[in-house]
Amino acid sequence: MRARMRRRRWVIRELGMLPTALMLLVLGAPISALAAPPWDALIPFQKIDADPKDPYWLTDEHGPWLILAASFAGEGADSQAHDLAIELRKKFKLHAYVDKRRFDLSGTEQGLGIDRYGRPKQMRHRQASVFDEYAVLVGNFESVDDHRAEKALDKVKHISPETLRIGPDKSSTQRFAGLRQIYGLVNTDPDKRSMGPMRNAFITVNPRLPREYFAPKGLDPLVVEMNKNVEHSLLDCPGRYTVKVATFRGKVAWNVESDLYRKVADSTVSDKLEVAALKAHKVTEALRERGIEAYEFHDRNESIVTVGAFNSVGTPRADGKIEIDPYVHQVMQAFAAVPKDVEVERVNVPSAMLPRVVAGVALDVQPVPVVVPHVSIATDYARGNRILR
Repeated sequence: MRARMRRRRWVIRELGMLPTALMLLVLGAPISALAAPPWDALIPFQKIDADPKDPYWLTDEHGPWLILAASFAGEGADSQAHDLAIELRKKFKLHAYVDKRRFDLSGTEQGLGIDRYGRPKQMRHRQASVFDEYAVLVGNFESVDDHRAEKALDKVKHISPETLRIGPDKSSTQRFAGLRQIYGLVNTDPDKRSMGPMRNAFITVNPRLPREYFAPKGLDPLVVEMNKNVEHSLLDCPGRYTVKVATFRGKVAWNVESDLYRKVADSTVSDKLEVAALKAHKVTEALRERGIEAYEFHDRNESIVTVGAFNSVGTPRADGKIEIDPYVHQVMQAFAAVPKDVEVERVNVPSAMLPRVVAGVALDVQPVPVVVPHVSIATDYARGNRILR
């Protein structure tokens, strides 16, 4: 009894040496909290769901940047992709998701070069088919330079999930699984040999987000407003590149402080920006009437007209130059200026080359490929409120 009283007086004396707020915290804490190890409050632990009944489909909320860990195709591809996602979540504590894509290789594709009629070559796949592919992605990274993404990528490359193990009695629908296994056995680089079946993983964008999300800086809100009601706006061009065939410059400034975006005209010239816009619209409409895929675009300084929508300008060569896409080249030639001795509509241009004329308006002497501008919508996504599962 006396020993118990001495121990109680010692506890009271020691608590008296603590700050009041801390003493109240200790005395008011539940027994379970006091019994927990002290480092539990210092080391954060992120719980990641791994419910086998959840398909964990990828959505636009799962980070703008992800790691493509593995892809599967063929019979049983869906179940193996799901099993890998569950294992990555449960065993390796990674936010893994599954994405499904359908590929149709039964049609024709535009190849390099032109045929004997001067048209782009049309090619077919040797094994024409339609199939589904399942990809497993690790995600929730805010940028391509996210240090967490780099650490996760290194981890994904070196781990060996049981789901991806292959052997005499176990096959895999992972793309090039056998080739990767052979490569790992014959490679002499120690670091490469230590890598697992996901050694070719890489960081990529979330395919569920629209491409406008990844527009580098986005467009000036005023420029977006200027092109808002344009019928054939370049902002609606489906390609990544197009060919600029006409440029019309103005000499006015814009008062961005005004809610009405009032134009402040140069006192020495007329409102040439409006004239430039009207010319661009006139040329675009005339080209559209001829069945040509034309677009117009207006900004603070000029208006332009472009033709075509392309996913690439050309193919990189070994010497560092780009072999231009034949169809892009064909558009550039079709709208380039012509020598003086060629019969064209007369224009008063002191040049050795006469620009082509559409609807009475002269085009650029040399058309050039340009990047299609897109509105950035990254700020429209509430990243901080994204639900991670």
